[in-house]
Amino acid sequence: MMDSVLPGEVLRFIDPESGFFLDISGMDLPRREVALLTAAAPRGKPSPMGRVHAEMQRIEAGEIKNPDEGRKVTHFTDRRTYLQSAACRQVLDFVATHGPRDGHPGAYHSVIVNGIGGSALGPQLLQWAVNGPYWNELSDAARRGFPRVYFLDNTDPAGVRDIRAAVDLRTCLVVTVSKSGGTQETLNNLRALEAAFRETKIDFAPHAAAVTMPGSKLDEYAREQKWVARFPMAESIGGRTSETNIVGHVPAALAGIDFPDFIAGALHMDGLTREPALSRNPAYLLAAAWYIAGNGRGDRNMVVVPYSDRLLLFSRYLQQLVMESLGKERDLDGMVVHQGLTVYGNKGGTDAHAYIQQLNDGRNDFFATFVEVLRDAADLPVGDGMNMGDYLHAFKQGLKRALRGKGRKVIDVVIPELSPYMLGMLIALYERAVAAYAELIHINAFHQPGVQAYKLAAGTVADLHGRLVDWIAGKCPCGWQGTARGMAAAAGFESGDVEEIEALLSRYACNDRGFGGKRVLRRFRPGTGWEYQVTGKA
Repeated sequence: MMDSVLPGEVLRFIDPESGFFLDISGMDLPRREVALLTAAAPRGKPSPMGRVHAEMQRIEAGEIKNPDEGRKVTHFTDRRTYLQSAACRQVLDFVATHGPRDGHPGAYHSVIVNGIGGSALGPQLLQWAVNGPYWNELSDAARRGFPRVYFLDNTDPAGVRDIRAAVDLRTCLVVTVSKSGGTQETLNNLRALEAAFRETKIDFAPHAAAVTMPGSKLDEYAREQKWVARFPMAESIGGRTSETNIVGHVPAALAGIDFPDFIAGALHMDGLTREPALSRNPAYLLAAAWYIAGNGRGDRNMVVVPYSDRLLLFSRYLQQLVMESLGKERDLDGMVVHQGLTVYGNKGGTDAHAYIQQLNDGRNDFFATFVEVLRDAADLPVGDGMNMGDYLHAFKQGLKRALRGKGRKVIDVVIPELSPYMLGMLIALYERAVAAYAELIHINAFHQPGVQAYKLAAGTVADLHGRLVDWIAGKCPCGWQGTARGMAAAAGFESGDVEEIEALLSRYACNDRGFGGKRVLRRFRPGTGWEYQVTGKA
Protein backbone atom coordinates (compact mmCIF):
# COMPACT_ATOMS: atom_id res chain seq x y z
CA MET A 1 0.00 0.00 0.00
CA MET A 2 1.31 3.42 -0.95
CA ASP A 3 2.59 5.59 1.86
CA SER A 4 0.10 8.25 0.79
CA VAL A 5 -2.74 5.98 1.86
CA LEU A 6 -3.54 5.16 5.46
CA PRO A 7 -2.70 1.59 6.50
CA GLY A 8 -5.71 -0.71 6.67
CA GLU A 9 -5.47 -1.49 10.37
CA VAL A 10 -6.26 2.15 11.19
CA LEU A 11 -9.49 1.92 9.24
CA ARG A 12 -10.93 -1.32 10.56
CA PHE A 13 -13.28 -1.36 13.53
CA ILE A 14 -14.17 -4.50 15.49
CA ASP A 15 -16.59 -4.72 18.40
CA PRO A 16 -15.72 -8.02 20.17
CA GLU A 17 -18.87 -7.91 22.29
CA SER A 18 -21.33 -8.01 19.40
CA GLY A 19 -19.11 -9.27 16.59
CA PHE A 20 -19.83 -6.19 14.48
CA PHE A 21 -17.07 -5.40 11.95
CA LEU A 22 -16.50 -2.33 9.76
CA ASP A 23 -13.68 -2.02 7.22
CA ILE A 24 -13.21 1.19 5.24
CA SER A 25 -9.64 0.43 4.16
CA GLY A 26 -11.01 -0.26 0.69
CA MET A 27 -11.79 3.44 0.36
CA ASP A 28 -8.04 4.21 -0.02
CA LEU A 29 -8.22 7.35 2.08
CA PRO A 30 -5.10 9.54 1.66
CA ARG A 31 -3.18 10.31 4.84
CA ARG A 32 -3.28 14.02 4.11
CA GLU A 33 -7.08 14.10 3.74
CA VAL A 34 -7.60 12.24 7.01
CA ALA A 35 -5.08 14.53 8.72
CA LEU A 36 -7.04 17.58 7.58
CA LEU A 37 -10.11 16.19 9.34
CA THR A 38 -8.34 15.26 12.57
CA ALA A 39 -5.64 17.90 13.03
CA ALA A 40 -6.38 20.83 15.33
CA ALA A 41 -6.93 24.16 13.61
CA PRO A 42 -4.86 27.29 14.38
CA ARG A 43 -5.48 29.34 17.53
CA GLY A 44 -6.71 26.35 19.49
CA LYS A 45 -9.82 25.74 17.42
CA PRO A 46 -10.95 22.10 17.23
CA SER A 47 -10.36 19.89 14.21
CA PRO A 48 -13.27 19.31 11.83
CA MET A 49 -13.93 15.94 13.50
CA GLY A 50 -13.56 17.57 16.90
CA ARG A 51 -16.23 20.07 15.90
CA VAL A 52 -18.42 17.23 14.68
CA HIS A 53 -18.08 15.47 18.02
CA ALA A 54 -18.94 18.66 19.92
CA GLU A 55 -22.08 19.10 17.81
CA MET A 56 -23.11 15.50 18.39
CA GLN A 57 -22.80 16.13 22.12
CA ARG A 58 -25.00 19.21 21.70
CA ILE A 59 -27.68 17.05 20.11
CA GLU A 60 -27.71 14.70 23.09
CA ALA A 61 -27.59 17.62 25.52
CA GLY A 62 -30.98 18.73 24.21
CA GLU A 63 -29.95 21.88 22.36
CA ILE A 64 -31.87 23.07 19.31
CA LYS A 65 -30.33 21.23 16.35
CA ASN A 66 -33.11 21.78 13.84
CA PRO A 67 -32.94 25.59 13.75
CA ASP A 68 -35.27 26.01 10.77
CA GLU A 69 -38.11 24.45 12.77
CA GLY A 70 -36.84 25.42 16.24
CA ARG A 71 -36.74 21.80 17.39
CA LYS A 72 -34.56 19.56 19.45
CA VAL A 73 -33.45 16.24 17.95
CA THR A 74 -34.05 13.45 20.45
CA HIS A 75 -34.02 10.10 18.68
CA PHE A 76 -30.60 9.26 20.18
CA THR A 77 -31.63 10.10 23.73
CA ASP A 78 -35.30 9.10 23.77
CA ARG A 79 -34.51 5.48 23.04
CA ARG A 80 -32.49 5.31 26.27
CA THR A 81 -35.70 5.63 28.25
CA TYR A 82 -38.33 4.44 25.79
CA LEU A 83 -38.70 0.94 27.22
CA GLN A 84 -39.51 2.48 30.62
CA SER A 85 -41.96 5.04 29.19
CA ALA A 86 -45.73 5.23 29.45
CA ALA A 87 -45.93 5.05 25.65
CA CYS A 88 -44.10 1.73 25.63
CA ARG A 89 -46.37 0.33 28.34
CA GLN A 90 -49.40 1.43 26.34
CA VAL A 91 -48.20 -0.59 23.34
CA LEU A 92 -47.50 -3.66 25.49
CA ASP A 93 -50.91 -3.40 27.17
CA PHE A 94 -52.65 -3.08 23.82
CA VAL A 95 -50.95 -6.19 22.42
CA ALA A 96 -51.60 -8.10 25.66
CA THR A 97 -55.30 -7.26 25.35
CA HIS A 98 -55.79 -7.71 21.62
CA GLY A 99 -52.92 -10.02 20.65
CA PRO A 100 -52.61 -13.81 20.48
CA ARG A 101 -53.20 -16.09 23.46
CA ASP A 102 -51.39 -19.41 23.75
CA GLY A 103 -50.49 -19.29 20.08
CA HIS A 104 -54.07 -18.66 18.97
CA PRO A 105 -54.96 -15.52 16.99
CA GLY A 106 -56.17 -12.54 18.98
CA ALA A 107 -58.75 -9.95 18.01
CA TYR A 108 -56.91 -9.03 14.82
CA HIS A 109 -55.85 -11.56 12.22
CA SER A 110 -54.28 -8.91 9.98
CA VAL A 111 -52.79 -5.45 10.43
CA ILE A 112 -52.58 -2.69 7.83
CA VAL A 113 -49.87 -0.13 8.59
CA ASN A 114 -50.88 3.06 6.78
CA GLY A 115 -47.98 5.50 6.54
CA ILE A 116 -45.41 6.91 4.15
CA GLY A 117 -41.66 7.53 4.24
CA GLY A 118 -40.20 7.01 7.67
CA SER A 119 -43.61 6.03 8.99
CA ALA A 120 -43.47 2.90 6.84
CA LEU A 121 -39.90 2.16 5.69
CA GLY A 122 -38.47 1.42 9.14
CA PRO A 123 -41.34 -0.89 10.18
CA GLN A 124 -41.19 -2.59 6.77
CA LEU A 125 -37.45 -3.18 7.08
CA LEU A 126 -37.76 -4.65 10.57
CA GLN A 127 -40.71 -6.86 9.58
CA TRP A 128 -38.98 -8.16 6.45
CA ALA A 129 -35.60 -8.68 8.15
CA VAL A 130 -36.87 -10.45 11.28
CA ASN A 131 -40.08 -12.20 10.22
CA GLY A 132 -39.15 -12.69 6.58
CA PRO A 133 -40.76 -11.75 3.25
CA TYR A 134 -43.28 -14.62 3.35
CA TRP A 135 -44.66 -13.99 6.85
CA ASN A 136 -48.18 -13.42 5.56
CA GLU A 137 -48.20 -16.78 3.80
CA LEU A 138 -47.35 -18.70 6.99
CA SER A 139 -50.01 -20.53 8.97
CA ASP A 140 -51.39 -19.13 12.22
CA ALA A 141 -49.34 -21.71 14.11
CA ALA A 142 -46.12 -20.76 12.31
CA ARG A 143 -46.82 -17.08 13.08
CA ARG A 144 -47.50 -18.04 16.74
CA GLY A 145 -50.94 -16.47 16.40
CA PHE A 146 -49.58 -13.05 15.46
CA PRO A 147 -51.38 -11.29 12.59
CA ARG A 148 -50.40 -10.88 8.98
CA VAL A 149 -48.89 -7.43 8.33
CA TYR A 150 -49.50 -5.28 5.27
CA PHE A 151 -48.22 -1.82 4.40
CA LEU A 152 -49.88 1.05 2.54
CA ASP A 153 -47.04 3.48 1.77
CA ASN A 154 -48.29 5.41 -1.25
CA THR A 155 -51.42 7.05 -2.60
CA ASP A 156 -51.79 4.52 -5.43
CA PRO A 157 -55.34 3.11 -5.70
CA ALA A 158 -53.83 -0.27 -6.57
CA GLY A 159 -52.39 -0.54 -3.07
CA VAL A 160 -55.79 -0.18 -1.42
CA ARG A 161 -57.45 -2.50 -3.94
CA ASP A 162 -54.83 -5.20 -3.46
CA ILE A 163 -55.00 -5.06 0.33
CA ARG A 164 -58.80 -5.15 0.31
CA ALA A 165 -58.58 -8.35 -1.71
CA ALA A 166 -56.18 -9.89 0.80
CA VAL A 167 -57.67 -9.08 4.21
CA ASP A 168 -60.91 -9.76 6.05
CA LEU A 169 -61.97 -6.37 7.40
CA ARG A 170 -63.90 -8.05 10.23
CA THR A 171 -60.62 -9.11 11.85
CA CYS A 172 -58.34 -6.34 10.61
CA LEU A 173 -56.63 -3.50 12.48
CA VAL A 174 -55.67 -0.32 10.60
CA VAL A 175 -52.72 1.53 12.16
CA THR A 176 -52.42 5.01 10.66
CA VAL A 177 -49.03 6.63 11.26
CA SER A 178 -48.54 10.36 10.67
CA LYS A 179 -46.53 12.66 12.89
CA SER A 180 -48.33 15.83 11.85
CA GLY A 181 -51.61 14.09 11.18
CA GLY A 182 -51.90 15.96 7.90
CA THR A 183 -49.84 13.85 5.46
CA GLN A 184 -52.02 13.80 2.35
CA GLU A 185 -51.02 10.37 1.04
CA THR A 186 -51.78 8.78 4.41
CA LEU A 187 -55.09 10.63 4.72
CA ASN A 188 -56.10 9.45 1.25
CA ASN A 189 -55.52 5.83 2.26
CA LEU A 190 -57.40 6.39 5.51
CA ARG A 191 -60.44 7.75 3.67
CA ALA A 192 -60.39 4.85 1.23
CA LEU A 193 -60.18 2.31 4.07
CA GLU A 194 -62.96 4.02 6.02
CA ALA A 195 -65.11 3.81 2.89
CA ALA A 196 -64.32 0.10 2.58
CA PHE A 197 -65.50 -0.51 6.15
CA ARG A 198 -68.69 1.48 5.52
CA GLU A 199 -69.42 -0.51 2.37
CA THR A 200 -69.16 -3.75 4.34
CA LYS A 201 -71.22 -2.27 7.22
CA ILE A 202 -68.42 -2.71 9.76
CA ASP A 203 -67.83 -0.07 12.42
CA PHE A 204 -64.36 1.34 11.73
CA ALA A 205 -63.55 2.61 15.25
CA PRO A 206 -62.81 -0.79 16.89
CA HIS A 207 -60.47 -1.53 13.97
CA ALA A 208 -58.55 1.77 13.93
CA ALA A 209 -55.47 3.02 15.80
CA ALA A 210 -53.35 6.14 15.32
CA VAL A 211 -49.68 6.85 15.88
CA THR A 212 -49.32 10.62 15.85
CA MET A 213 -48.40 13.69 17.88
CA PRO A 214 -50.84 14.48 20.70
CA GLY A 215 -53.15 17.25 19.58
CA SER A 216 -52.60 16.70 15.85
CA LYS A 217 -55.54 16.62 13.44
CA LEU A 218 -55.28 12.84 13.30
CA ASP A 219 -55.16 12.57 17.09
CA GLU A 220 -58.24 14.74 17.47
CA TYR A 221 -60.07 12.84 14.75
CA ALA A 222 -59.22 9.47 16.32
CA ARG A 223 -60.43 10.74 19.70
CA GLU A 224 -63.70 12.08 18.28
CA GLN A 225 -64.34 8.85 16.37
CA LYS A 226 -63.48 6.76 19.44
CA TRP A 227 -60.76 4.70 17.76
CA VAL A 228 -59.53 1.73 19.73
CA ALA A 229 -56.08 3.30 20.42
CA ARG A 230 -54.07 6.51 20.04
CA PHE A 231 -50.29 6.18 20.47
CA PRO A 232 -48.24 9.37 21.10
CA MET A 233 -45.38 10.35 18.79
CA ALA A 234 -42.75 12.87 19.91
CA GLU A 235 -42.44 16.17 18.04
CA SER A 236 -38.64 16.07 18.35
CA ILE A 237 -38.24 12.79 16.42
CA GLY A 238 -38.41 12.92 12.63
CA GLY A 239 -40.08 10.18 10.64
CA ARG A 240 -36.84 8.88 9.12
CA THR A 241 -35.29 8.50 12.58
CA SER A 242 -38.35 7.14 14.37
CA GLU A 243 -37.87 3.39 14.04
CA THR A 244 -36.43 2.97 17.56
CA ASN A 245 -39.44 4.70 19.08
CA ILE A 246 -43.18 4.14 19.04
CA VAL A 247 -43.41 4.27 15.22
CA GLY A 248 -41.34 1.11 15.08
CA HIS A 249 -42.70 -0.42 18.26
CA VAL A 250 -46.41 -0.63 17.39
CA PRO A 251 -46.01 -2.69 14.15
CA ALA A 252 -43.19 -4.76 15.66
CA ALA A 253 -45.12 -5.65 18.80
CA LEU A 254 -48.22 -6.57 16.79
CA ALA A 255 -46.06 -8.94 14.70
CA GLY A 256 -44.34 -10.56 17.69
CA ILE A 257 -40.89 -9.00 17.08
CA ASP A 258 -38.59 -8.63 20.09
CA PHE A 259 -38.49 -4.82 20.14
CA PRO A 260 -36.51 -4.54 23.41
CA ASP A 261 -33.74 -6.57 21.75
CA PHE A 262 -33.85 -4.19 18.78
CA ILE A 263 -33.54 -1.19 21.13
CA ALA A 264 -30.69 -2.89 23.00
CA GLY A 265 -28.74 -3.18 19.75
CA ALA A 266 -29.30 0.48 18.93
CA LEU A 267 -28.20 1.53 22.41
CA HIS A 268 -25.06 -0.60 22.16
CA MET A 269 -24.13 1.10 18.87
CA ASP A 270 -24.90 4.50 20.43
CA GLY A 271 -22.30 3.71 23.08
CA LEU A 272 -19.72 2.79 20.44
CA THR A 273 -20.40 5.94 18.41
CA ARG A 274 -20.02 8.36 21.33
CA GLU A 275 -16.27 7.78 21.22
CA PRO A 276 -14.47 11.01 20.19
CA ALA A 277 -11.51 9.37 18.40
CA LEU A 278 -12.07 8.82 14.67
CA SER A 279 -10.37 5.41 14.55
CA ARG A 280 -12.50 4.09 17.43
CA ASN A 281 -15.88 5.40 16.26
CA PRO A 282 -17.51 3.46 13.38
CA ALA A 283 -20.00 6.23 12.57
CA TYR A 284 -17.22 8.82 12.32
CA LEU A 285 -15.21 6.45 10.14
CA LEU A 286 -18.15 6.17 7.75
CA ALA A 287 -18.78 9.91 7.72
CA ALA A 288 -15.10 10.66 7.07
CA ALA A 289 -14.93 8.08 4.27
CA TRP A 290 -18.04 9.51 2.57
CA TYR A 291 -16.69 13.04 2.93
CA ILE A 292 -13.21 12.36 1.55
CA ALA A 293 -14.34 10.04 -1.25
CA GLY A 294 -16.95 12.56 -2.43
CA ASN A 295 -14.73 15.64 -2.08
CA GLY A 296 -17.07 17.01 0.57
CA ARG A 297 -19.72 17.40 -2.14
CA GLY A 298 -21.22 13.93 -2.51
CA ASP A 299 -19.39 13.44 -5.83
CA ARG A 300 -19.58 9.64 -5.42
CA ASN A 301 -22.81 7.67 -5.17
CA MET A 302 -23.34 5.24 -2.29
CA VAL A 303 -24.11 1.74 -3.59
CA VAL A 304 -25.55 -0.48 -0.84
CA VAL A 305 -25.26 -4.24 -1.44
CA PRO A 306 -26.57 -6.39 1.43
CA TYR A 307 -25.76 -10.09 1.02
CA SER A 308 -29.05 -11.21 2.51
CA ASP A 309 -32.50 -11.55 0.96
CA ARG A 310 -34.04 -10.31 4.18
CA LEU A 311 -32.04 -7.07 3.99
CA LEU A 312 -33.36 -6.19 0.54
CA LEU A 313 -35.17 -3.14 1.98
CA PHE A 314 -32.05 -1.85 3.74
CA SER A 315 -30.94 0.14 0.70
CA ARG A 316 -34.42 1.71 0.42
CA TYR A 317 -34.31 2.58 4.11
CA LEU A 318 -30.90 4.21 3.67
CA GLN A 319 -32.09 6.07 0.59
CA GLN A 320 -34.56 7.98 2.70
CA LEU A 321 -32.37 8.38 5.77
CA VAL A 322 -29.34 9.60 3.79
CA MET A 323 -30.90 11.49 0.92
CA GLU A 324 -33.67 13.28 2.82
CA SER A 325 -31.20 14.26 5.52
CA LEU A 326 -28.28 15.35 3.32
CA GLY A 327 -29.88 16.55 0.09
CA LYS A 328 -30.05 20.28 0.86
CA GLU A 329 -29.88 23.42 -1.24
CA ARG A 330 -28.52 25.68 1.52
CA ASP A 331 -26.15 25.27 4.43
CA LEU A 332 -26.67 26.47 7.99
CA ASP A 333 -25.47 29.96 7.01
CA GLY A 334 -28.01 30.22 4.21
CA MET A 335 -25.43 29.79 1.45
CA VAL A 336 -26.44 27.84 -1.66
CA VAL A 337 -24.41 24.60 -1.60
CA HIS A 338 -26.59 21.92 -3.27
CA GLN A 339 -25.32 19.11 -1.07
CA GLY A 340 -26.38 15.49 -1.23
CA LEU A 341 -25.33 11.86 -1.31
CA THR A 342 -27.17 9.62 -3.76
CA VAL A 343 -27.96 6.07 -2.58
CA TYR A 344 -28.99 3.10 -4.66
CA GLY A 345 -28.70 -0.62 -4.21
CA ASN A 346 -29.75 -4.18 -4.73
CA LYS A 347 -29.07 -7.42 -2.86
CA GLY A 348 -25.83 -9.36 -3.07
CA GLY A 349 -25.77 -12.31 -5.38
CA THR A 350 -28.67 -10.94 -7.42
CA ASP A 351 -26.76 -7.73 -8.11
CA ALA A 352 -23.97 -9.68 -9.85
CA HIS A 353 -26.49 -10.46 -12.59
CA ALA A 354 -27.80 -6.91 -12.70
CA TYR A 355 -25.96 -3.58 -12.40
CA ILE A 356 -22.55 -4.88 -11.24
CA GLN A 357 -21.46 -4.81 -14.89
CA GLN A 358 -21.47 -1.02 -14.75
CA LEU A 359 -19.86 -0.88 -11.31
CA ASN A 360 -17.00 -3.03 -12.54
CA ASP A 361 -16.49 -1.64 -16.04
CA GLY A 362 -18.41 1.63 -16.19
CA ARG A 363 -18.14 5.04 -14.53
CA ASN A 364 -15.98 5.20 -11.41
CA ASP A 365 -18.37 7.56 -9.63
CA PHE A 366 -19.41 5.46 -6.61
CA PHE A 367 -18.33 3.53 -3.56
CA ALA A 368 -19.89 0.18 -2.76
CA THR A 369 -20.97 -0.80 0.75
CA PHE A 370 -21.22 -4.55 1.27
CA VAL A 371 -23.27 -5.84 4.21
CA GLU A 372 -22.66 -9.50 5.04
CA VAL A 373 -24.40 -11.77 7.56
CA LEU A 374 -22.09 -14.56 8.76
CA ARG A 375 -24.63 -17.01 10.20
CA ASP A 376 -26.57 -18.86 7.51
CA ALA A 377 -30.32 -19.19 7.91
CA ALA A 378 -29.96 -22.88 6.96
CA ASP A 379 -27.15 -25.32 6.13
CA LEU A 380 -27.89 -26.26 2.53
CA PRO A 381 -25.04 -28.31 0.98
CA VAL A 382 -24.52 -27.94 -2.77
CA GLY A 383 -21.54 -30.26 -3.24
CA ASP A 384 -17.75 -30.22 -2.94
CA GLY A 385 -18.01 -29.42 0.76
CA MET A 386 -19.71 -26.09 -0.02
CA ASN A 387 -23.10 -24.89 1.07
CA MET A 388 -25.20 -22.04 -0.34
CA GLY A 389 -23.91 -19.60 2.27
CA ASP A 390 -20.31 -20.43 1.32
CA TYR A 391 -21.06 -19.54 -2.28
CA LEU A 392 -22.80 -16.29 -1.29
CA HIS A 393 -19.68 -15.33 0.68
CA ALA A 394 -17.44 -16.31 -2.23
CA PHE A 395 -19.49 -14.19 -4.63
CA LYS A 396 -19.21 -11.23 -2.28
CA GLN A 397 -15.45 -11.59 -1.86
CA GLY A 398 -15.03 -12.14 -5.57
CA LEU A 399 -16.95 -9.00 -6.41
CA LYS A 400 -15.02 -7.01 -3.83
CA ARG A 401 -11.71 -8.20 -5.28
CA ALA A 402 -12.85 -7.45 -8.81
CA LEU A 403 -13.88 -3.93 -7.90
CA ARG A 404 -10.69 -3.30 -5.94
CA GLY A 405 -8.68 -4.60 -8.89
CA LYS A 406 -10.28 -1.89 -11.02
CA GLY A 407 -9.49 0.80 -8.44
CA ARG A 408 -13.10 1.04 -7.25
CA LYS A 409 -13.81 2.02 -3.63
CA VAL A 410 -15.54 -0.37 -1.20
CA ILE A 411 -16.70 -0.52 2.41
CA ASP A 412 -17.29 -3.79 4.26
CA VAL A 413 -19.90 -4.16 7.04
CA VAL A 414 -20.14 -7.61 8.64
CA ILE A 415 -22.57 -8.77 11.34
CA PRO A 416 -22.59 -12.23 12.92
CA GLU A 417 -26.33 -12.82 12.48
CA LEU A 418 -29.51 -11.13 11.34
CA SER A 419 -31.44 -10.44 14.53
CA PRO A 420 -33.40 -7.51 16.00
CA TYR A 421 -30.28 -6.63 18.02
CA MET A 422 -27.99 -6.46 14.99
CA LEU A 423 -30.54 -4.54 12.94
CA GLY A 424 -30.78 -2.04 15.80
CA MET A 425 -27.02 -1.64 15.63
CA LEU A 426 -27.08 -1.01 11.88
CA ILE A 427 -29.84 1.59 12.07
CA ALA A 428 -28.17 3.43 14.96
CA LEU A 429 -24.83 3.34 13.11
CA TYR A 430 -26.20 5.04 10.01
CA GLU A 431 -28.30 7.53 11.97
CA ARG A 432 -25.13 8.73 13.71
CA ALA A 433 -23.03 8.65 10.53
CA VAL A 434 -25.57 10.78 8.68
CA ALA A 435 -25.73 13.30 11.53
CA ALA A 436 -21.92 13.47 11.70
CA TYR A 437 -21.55 13.90 7.93
CA ALA A 438 -24.13 16.71 8.03
CA GLU A 439 -21.94 18.54 10.53
CA LEU A 440 -18.90 18.10 8.29
CA ILE A 441 -20.71 19.78 5.39
CA HIS A 442 -22.47 22.30 7.68
CA ILE A 443 -26.09 21.57 6.81
CA ASN A 444 -29.27 20.86 8.78
CA ALA A 445 -29.90 17.12 8.55
CA PHE A 446 -33.21 17.24 10.36
CA HIS A 447 -35.55 19.25 8.13
CA GLN A 448 -36.85 18.63 4.61
CA PRO A 449 -37.68 21.88 2.77
CA GLY A 450 -37.56 20.11 -0.59
CA VAL A 451 -40.33 17.76 0.53
CA GLN A 452 -42.45 20.72 1.56
CA ALA A 453 -41.80 22.35 -1.83
CA TYR A 454 -43.16 19.35 -3.72
CA LYS A 455 -46.20 19.21 -1.46
CA LEU A 456 -46.96 22.85 -2.22
CA ALA A 457 -46.55 22.19 -5.95
CA ALA A 458 -48.87 19.18 -5.68
CA GLY A 459 -51.42 21.42 -3.98
CA THR A 460 -51.28 23.76 -6.99
CA VAL A 461 -52.02 20.85 -9.31
CA ALA A 462 -54.89 19.74 -7.08
CA ASP A 463 -56.33 23.26 -7.26
CA LEU A 464 -56.04 23.22 -11.05
CA HIS A 465 -57.86 19.88 -11.12
CA GLY A 466 -60.74 21.33 -9.09
CA ARG A 467 -61.11 24.34 -11.38
CA LEU A 468 -60.98 22.18 -14.51
CA VAL A 469 -63.61 19.77 -13.18
CA ASP A 470 -65.89 22.68 -12.27
CA TRP A 471 -65.58 24.09 -15.78
CA ILE A 472 -66.26 20.76 -17.50
CA ALA A 473 -69.26 20.00 -15.26
CA GLY A 474 -70.62 23.54 -15.60
CA LYS A 475 -69.81 25.83 -18.51
CA CYS A 476 -68.28 23.39 -20.99
CA PRO A 477 -70.87 22.62 -23.70
CA CYS A 478 -71.59 18.99 -24.48
CA GLY A 479 -69.97 18.03 -27.75
CA TRP A 480 -66.98 20.31 -27.23
CA GLN A 481 -63.85 18.92 -28.82
CA GLY A 482 -60.31 20.10 -29.29
CA THR A 483 -56.84 20.00 -27.84
CA ALA A 484 -55.74 20.67 -24.29
CA ARG A 485 -54.53 24.07 -25.44
CA GLY A 486 -57.95 24.78 -26.87
CA MET A 487 -59.66 23.83 -23.61
CA ALA A 488 -57.22 25.96 -21.60
CA ALA A 489 -58.12 28.96 -23.76
CA ALA A 490 -61.85 28.25 -23.61
CA ALA A 491 -61.81 27.84 -19.84
CA GLY A 492 -59.63 30.90 -19.21
CA PHE A 493 -56.53 29.09 -17.91
CA GLU A 494 -52.98 30.36 -18.26
CA SER A 495 -50.86 29.12 -21.16
CA GLY A 496 -48.44 27.63 -18.63
CA ASP A 497 -51.22 25.29 -17.46
CA VAL A 498 -51.61 23.52 -20.82
CA GLU A 499 -49.24 20.64 -20.08
CA GLU A 500 -50.97 19.83 -16.80
CA ILE A 501 -54.43 20.21 -18.32
CA GLU A 502 -53.50 17.66 -20.98
CA ALA A 503 -52.30 15.24 -18.29
CA LEU A 504 -55.53 15.70 -16.34
CA LEU A 505 -57.77 15.28 -19.38
CA SER A 506 -55.94 12.06 -20.28
CA ARG A 507 -56.54 10.77 -16.76
CA TYR A 508 -60.24 11.62 -16.95
CA ALA A 509 -60.56 9.80 -20.28
CA CYS A 510 -58.69 6.68 -19.17
CA ASN A 511 -60.65 6.43 -15.92
CA ASP A 512 -64.06 7.18 -17.48
CA ARG A 513 -64.64 9.88 -14.89
CA GLY A 514 -68.05 11.52 -14.79
CA PHE A 515 -68.55 15.25 -14.14
CA GLY A 516 -72.17 16.35 -13.80
CA GLY A 517 -73.32 13.79 -16.35
CA LYS A 518 -70.46 14.57 -18.72
CA ARG A 519 -67.46 12.50 -19.69
CA VAL A 520 -64.17 13.13 -21.45
CA LEU A 521 -63.06 11.00 -24.39
CA ARG A 522 -59.79 11.21 -26.29
CA ARG A 523 -58.31 10.11 -29.60
CA PHE A 524 -54.90 10.56 -31.16
CA ARG A 525 -54.71 12.58 -34.37
CA PRO A 526 -51.38 12.42 -36.29
CA GLY A 527 -49.82 15.82 -36.59
CA THR A 528 -52.00 17.21 -33.80
CA GLY A 529 -51.62 14.82 -30.89
CA TRP A 530 -54.35 14.01 -28.41
CA GLU A 531 -57.76 15.56 -29.03
CA TYR A 532 -60.50 15.51 -26.42
CA GLN A 533 -64.27 15.47 -26.58
CA VAL A 534 -66.77 16.23 -23.83
CA THR A 535 -69.88 14.05 -24.14
CA GLY A 536 -73.05 13.44 -22.16
CA LYS A 537 -75.84 15.64 -20.95
CA ALA A 538 -75.55 18.88 -19.02
